[in-house]
Amino acid sequence: MKNCITIMLLAFVWTAQAQIQTPQPSPTGSVSSVVGLTDVKIDYSRPQMKGRKIFGEGADYLTPYGQIWRTGANNGTVISFSDDVTVEGTKVAKGEYLLFTWPGESEWTVSLYSDLSIGGNTAGYDKSKEVANFKVKSQKLAETVQTFTMNISDIAEDSKSANIQIAWENTSVKFKVGVDYDSKVMASIEANTKVNPANLIAAARYYHATKKDLKQALAWTNEYLAAGKNSEQFWNVHFKAQLLKDMGDKKGALAAANQSLEAAKKAASDFGYVKLNEDLIKSLK
Repeated sequence: MKNCITIMLLAFVWTAQAQIQTPQPSPTGSVSSVVGLTDVKIDYSRPQMKGRKIFGEGADYLTPYGQIWRTGANNGTVISFSDDVTVEGTKVAKGEYLLFTWPGESEWTVSLYSDLSIGGNTAGYDKSKEVANFKVKSQKLAETVQTFTMNISDIAEDSKSANIQIAWENTSVKFKVGVDYDSKVMASIEANTKVNPANLIAAARYYHATKKDLKQALAWTNEYLAAGKNSEQFWNVHFKAQLLKDMGDKKGALAAANQSLEAAKKAASDFGYVKLNEDLIKSLK
Protein backbone atom coordinates (compact mmCIF):
# COMPACT_ATOMS: atom_id res chain seq x y z
CA MET A 1 0.00 0.00 0.00
CA LYS A 2 2.84 2.36 0.92
CA ASN A 3 4.55 1.70 -2.42
CA CYS A 4 1.27 2.39 -4.23
CA ILE A 5 0.89 5.77 -2.54
CA THR A 6 4.50 6.63 -3.37
CA ILE A 7 3.96 5.77 -7.05
CA MET A 8 0.78 7.90 -7.15
CA LEU A 9 2.58 10.88 -5.62
CA LEU A 10 5.43 10.58 -8.10
CA ALA A 11 2.97 10.37 -10.97
CA PHE A 12 1.21 13.51 -9.71
CA VAL A 13 4.47 15.46 -9.47
CA TRP A 14 5.58 14.31 -12.92
CA THR A 15 2.22 15.32 -14.42
CA ALA A 16 2.39 18.77 -12.80
CA GLN A 17 5.89 19.32 -14.14
CA ALA A 18 5.19 17.97 -17.61
CA GLN A 19 2.51 20.46 -18.67
CA ILE A 20 2.81 21.61 -22.26
CA GLN A 21 3.02 25.34 -22.85
CA THR A 22 1.80 26.81 -26.13
CA PRO A 23 1.47 30.41 -27.35
CA GLN A 24 -1.74 32.11 -26.21
CA PRO A 25 -4.12 33.31 -28.93
CA SER A 26 -4.44 36.62 -27.04
CA PRO A 27 -1.18 37.16 -25.15
CA THR A 28 -1.13 39.49 -22.17
CA GLY A 29 0.39 42.92 -22.48
CA SER A 30 1.17 45.80 -20.18
CA VAL A 31 2.12 49.43 -20.71
CA SER A 32 2.89 52.04 -18.08
CA SER A 33 4.19 55.57 -17.80
CA VAL A 34 4.60 58.33 -15.28
CA VAL A 35 2.52 61.35 -16.27
CA GLY A 36 3.53 64.29 -14.11
CA LEU A 37 3.95 62.44 -10.82
CA THR A 38 1.15 59.93 -11.44
CA ASP A 39 1.71 56.28 -12.39
CA VAL A 40 -0.60 55.25 -15.21
CA LYS A 41 -0.71 51.55 -16.09
CA ILE A 42 -2.72 49.41 -18.50
CA ASP A 43 -2.92 45.59 -18.29
CA TYR A 44 -4.71 43.91 -21.16
CA SER A 45 -4.93 40.94 -23.51
CA ARG A 46 -4.00 41.34 -27.17
CA PRO A 47 -6.16 39.50 -29.71
CA GLN A 48 -4.94 39.26 -33.30
CA MET A 49 -6.87 39.93 -36.49
CA LYS A 50 -6.18 36.51 -38.06
CA GLY A 51 -7.94 37.55 -41.25
CA ARG A 52 -11.12 38.60 -39.47
CA LYS A 53 -13.03 41.83 -40.04
CA ILE A 54 -12.87 43.72 -36.76
CA PHE A 55 -14.95 46.93 -36.70
CA GLY A 56 -18.03 47.46 -38.82
CA GLU A 57 -21.78 47.34 -39.14
CA GLY A 58 -23.48 43.98 -38.59
CA ALA A 59 -22.84 40.45 -37.44
CA ASP A 60 -20.05 39.83 -39.97
CA TYR A 61 -17.71 41.87 -37.81
CA LEU A 62 -15.94 40.67 -34.69
CA THR A 63 -16.77 43.91 -32.87
CA PRO A 64 -19.93 45.38 -34.41
CA TYR A 65 -20.66 49.08 -34.15
CA GLY A 66 -22.80 50.08 -31.22
CA GLN A 67 -22.21 46.95 -29.14
CA ILE A 68 -20.33 46.85 -25.84
CA TRP A 69 -16.79 45.48 -26.10
CA ARG A 70 -14.45 44.44 -23.30
CA THR A 71 -11.71 46.29 -25.23
CA GLY A 72 -9.34 43.41 -25.64
CA ALA A 73 -9.78 39.73 -24.79
CA ASN A 74 -10.02 37.35 -21.84
CA ASN A 75 -10.68 39.35 -18.64
CA GLY A 76 -10.74 42.67 -20.44
CA THR A 77 -8.53 45.70 -19.93
CA VAL A 78 -7.63 47.22 -16.55
CA ILE A 79 -6.34 50.77 -16.30
CA SER A 80 -4.95 52.13 -13.03
CA PHE A 81 -3.97 55.54 -11.66
CA SER A 82 -1.81 56.14 -8.58
CA ASP A 83 -3.46 59.53 -7.96
CA ASP A 84 -6.78 61.18 -8.63
CA VAL A 85 -7.00 62.20 -12.30
CA THR A 86 -9.44 63.56 -14.84
CA VAL A 87 -10.44 61.46 -17.85
CA GLU A 88 -11.83 63.55 -20.68
CA GLY A 89 -12.73 66.15 -18.07
CA THR A 90 -14.42 63.75 -15.61
CA LYS A 91 -12.87 63.43 -12.14
CA VAL A 92 -11.72 59.85 -11.47
CA ALA A 93 -10.38 58.72 -8.10
CA LYS A 94 -7.08 56.85 -7.92
CA GLY A 95 -7.48 53.08 -8.32
CA GLU A 96 -8.11 50.35 -10.89
CA TYR A 97 -10.89 50.31 -13.49
CA LEU A 98 -12.10 48.10 -16.29
CA LEU A 99 -12.20 49.78 -19.68
CA PHE A 100 -15.30 49.18 -21.82
CA THR A 101 -16.03 50.66 -25.23
CA TRP A 102 -18.84 50.87 -27.78
CA PRO A 103 -17.13 51.29 -31.19
CA GLY A 104 -18.77 53.41 -33.88
CA GLU A 105 -17.97 54.41 -37.43
CA SER A 106 -16.60 57.84 -36.49
CA GLU A 107 -17.21 58.05 -32.74
CA TRP A 108 -16.72 55.67 -29.81
CA THR A 109 -18.28 55.62 -26.38
CA VAL A 110 -15.77 54.82 -23.63
CA SER A 111 -16.40 54.03 -19.98
CA LEU A 112 -14.35 53.32 -16.88
CA TYR A 113 -15.98 50.74 -14.65
CA SER A 114 -15.38 50.29 -10.93
CA ASP A 115 -16.27 46.58 -10.46
CA LEU A 116 -13.28 44.53 -11.64
CA SER A 117 -14.97 41.26 -10.65
CA ILE A 118 -16.99 41.04 -13.87
CA GLY A 119 -13.79 40.85 -15.94
CA GLY A 120 -14.69 40.54 -19.59
CA ASN A 121 -18.31 39.57 -18.89
CA THR A 122 -20.06 42.36 -20.72
CA ALA A 123 -23.46 40.79 -19.94
CA GLY A 124 -22.89 41.70 -16.30
CA TYR A 125 -22.36 45.39 -17.03
CA ASP A 126 -24.14 47.63 -14.53
CA LYS A 127 -24.34 51.27 -15.56
CA SER A 128 -24.50 52.39 -11.94
CA LYS A 129 -20.88 51.26 -11.54
CA GLU A 130 -19.54 53.59 -14.21
CA VAL A 131 -17.13 56.23 -12.96
CA ALA A 132 -16.76 57.91 -16.35
CA ASN A 133 -18.61 57.70 -19.64
CA PHE A 134 -17.71 59.85 -22.64
CA LYS A 135 -17.52 59.95 -26.43
CA VAL A 136 -14.36 60.39 -28.52
CA LYS A 137 -13.73 60.57 -32.24
CA SER A 138 -12.04 57.68 -34.01
CA GLN A 139 -9.37 58.00 -36.69
CA LYS A 140 -8.40 55.84 -39.63
CA LEU A 141 -4.85 54.52 -39.69
CA ALA A 142 -2.78 54.32 -42.85
CA GLU A 143 -1.24 51.01 -41.80
CA THR A 144 -3.05 47.99 -40.42
CA VAL A 145 -2.45 47.07 -36.77
CA GLN A 146 -2.68 43.27 -36.74
CA THR A 147 -2.49 42.87 -32.94
CA PHE A 148 -4.71 44.89 -30.60
CA THR A 149 -2.48 47.55 -29.05
CA MET A 150 -2.81 50.14 -26.31
CA ASN A 151 -0.41 53.01 -25.69
CA ILE A 152 0.15 55.90 -23.30
CA SER A 153 1.15 58.65 -25.71
CA ASP A 154 1.31 62.39 -26.35
CA ILE A 155 2.54 63.41 -22.89
CA ALA A 156 2.15 67.18 -22.76
CA GLU A 157 5.19 69.46 -22.50
CA ASP A 158 4.03 70.54 -19.04
CA SER A 159 3.46 66.88 -18.08
CA LYS A 160 -0.14 67.64 -17.08
CA SER A 161 -1.81 65.23 -19.50
CA ALA A 162 -1.35 62.24 -21.79
CA ASN A 163 -3.48 60.30 -24.25
CA ILE A 164 -4.54 56.69 -23.91
CA GLN A 165 -4.60 55.17 -27.38
CA ILE A 166 -6.57 52.15 -28.58
CA ALA A 167 -5.40 50.81 -31.94
CA TRP A 168 -6.51 47.80 -33.96
CA GLU A 169 -7.12 47.01 -37.61
CA ASN A 170 -7.25 50.47 -39.26
CA THR A 171 -8.80 52.32 -36.33
CA SER A 172 -7.28 54.50 -33.61
CA VAL A 173 -9.08 56.07 -30.66
CA LYS A 174 -7.53 58.39 -28.08
CA PHE A 175 -8.80 59.85 -24.83
CA LYS A 176 -7.08 62.30 -22.51
CA VAL A 177 -5.99 61.72 -18.93
CA GLY A 178 -5.21 64.86 -16.93
CA VAL A 179 -3.08 64.90 -13.78
CA ASP A 180 -2.42 67.46 -11.03
CA TYR A 181 1.03 67.34 -9.50
CA ASP A 182 1.24 70.91 -8.24
CA SER A 183 -0.09 70.16 -4.75
CA LYS A 184 2.48 67.36 -4.36
CA VAL A 185 5.33 69.57 -5.48
CA MET A 186 4.25 72.44 -3.23
CA ALA A 187 4.06 70.13 -0.23
CA SER A 188 7.49 68.74 -1.07
CA ILE A 189 8.94 72.23 -1.37
CA GLU A 190 7.46 73.22 1.99
CA ALA A 191 8.91 70.15 3.71
CA ASN A 192 12.23 69.60 1.99
CA THR A 193 13.62 73.12 1.69
CA LYS A 194 13.48 73.33 5.48
CA VAL A 195 15.49 70.18 6.11
CA ASN A 196 17.85 70.57 3.14
CA PRO A 197 18.56 74.08 1.76
CA ALA A 198 20.14 72.43 -1.31
CA ASN A 199 16.58 71.91 -2.51
CA LEU A 200 16.05 75.67 -2.81
CA ILE A 201 17.33 75.77 -6.38
CA ALA A 202 14.94 72.99 -7.42
CA ALA A 203 12.08 74.91 -5.82
CA ALA A 204 13.16 78.08 -7.62
CA ARG A 205 13.27 76.28 -10.97
CA TYR A 206 9.77 74.91 -10.42
CA TYR A 207 8.39 78.34 -9.56
CA HIS A 208 10.06 79.74 -12.68
CA ALA A 209 8.79 76.99 -14.96
CA THR A 210 5.22 77.32 -13.69
CA LYS A 211 5.38 81.14 -13.45
CA LYS A 212 4.19 81.04 -9.86
CA ASP A 213 6.14 83.72 -8.02
CA LEU A 214 9.32 84.89 -9.71
CA LYS A 215 10.34 87.09 -6.77
CA GLN A 216 10.22 84.07 -4.47
CA ALA A 217 12.14 82.04 -7.06
CA LEU A 218 14.83 84.72 -7.14
CA ALA A 219 15.03 84.84 -3.35
CA TRP A 220 15.53 81.08 -3.18
CA THR A 221 18.12 81.23 -5.97
CA ASN A 222 20.11 83.95 -4.23
CA GLU A 223 19.99 82.08 -0.92
CA TYR A 224 21.20 78.90 -2.61
CA LEU A 225 24.03 80.59 -4.56
CA ALA A 226 25.22 82.41 -1.41
CA ALA A 227 25.92 79.12 0.38
CA GLY A 228 29.41 77.63 0.25
CA LYS A 229 30.82 77.41 -3.27
CA ASN A 230 27.44 77.24 -4.98
CA SER A 231 28.15 80.49 -6.84
CA GLU A 232 30.71 78.52 -8.87
CA GLN A 233 27.90 76.38 -10.34
CA PHE A 234 27.72 78.22 -13.67
CA TRP A 235 24.61 76.30 -14.72
CA ASN A 236 22.66 77.65 -11.76
CA VAL A 237 24.08 81.16 -12.23
CA HIS A 238 22.86 80.90 -15.83
CA PHE A 239 19.43 79.99 -14.49
CA LYS A 240 19.52 83.14 -12.35
CA ALA A 241 20.28 85.16 -15.47
CA GLN A 242 17.28 83.66 -17.27
CA LEU A 243 15.11 84.32 -14.25
CA LEU A 244 16.18 87.98 -14.07
CA LYS A 245 15.54 88.39 -17.78
CA ASP A 246 12.00 87.07 -17.36
CA MET A 247 11.51 89.50 -14.47
CA GLY A 248 12.47 92.40 -16.74
CA ASP A 249 15.83 93.07 -15.04
CA LYS A 250 18.13 93.16 -18.09
CA LYS A 251 21.05 94.73 -16.20
CA GLY A 252 20.96 92.04 -13.51
CA ALA A 253 20.49 89.30 -16.11
CA LEU A 254 23.50 90.55 -18.11
CA ALA A 255 25.71 90.57 -15.01
CA ALA A 256 24.66 87.02 -14.06
CA ALA A 257 25.12 85.77 -17.63
CA ASN A 258 28.66 87.21 -17.78
CA GLN A 259 29.47 85.63 -14.41
CA SER A 260 28.20 82.27 -15.63
CA LEU A 261 30.07 82.64 -18.93
CA GLU A 262 33.43 83.27 -17.24
CA ALA A 263 32.95 80.30 -14.88
CA ALA A 264 31.91 78.03 -17.76
CA LYS A 265 35.03 78.96 -19.76
CA LYS A 266 37.25 77.88 -16.86
CA ALA A 267 35.49 74.54 -16.38
CA ALA A 268 36.93 71.27 -17.71
CA SER A 269 33.60 70.79 -19.50
CA ASP A 270 31.14 73.63 -20.00
CA PHE A 271 28.22 71.32 -21.03
CA GLY A 272 27.24 73.87 -23.68
CA TYR A 273 26.87 76.74 -21.22
CA VAL A 274 29.46 78.94 -22.95
CA LYS A 275 27.19 79.16 -25.99
CA LEU A 276 24.03 79.36 -23.88
CA ASN A 277 25.42 82.36 -22.04
CA GLU A 278 26.72 84.01 -25.21
CA ASP A 279 23.28 83.64 -26.78
CA LEU A 280 21.61 85.01 -23.67
CA ILE A 281 23.97 88.00 -23.56
CA LYS A 282 23.22 88.78 -27.23
CA SER A 283 19.48 88.70 -26.51
CA LEU A 284 19.93 91.23 -23.70
CA LYS A 285 21.71 93.86 -25.81
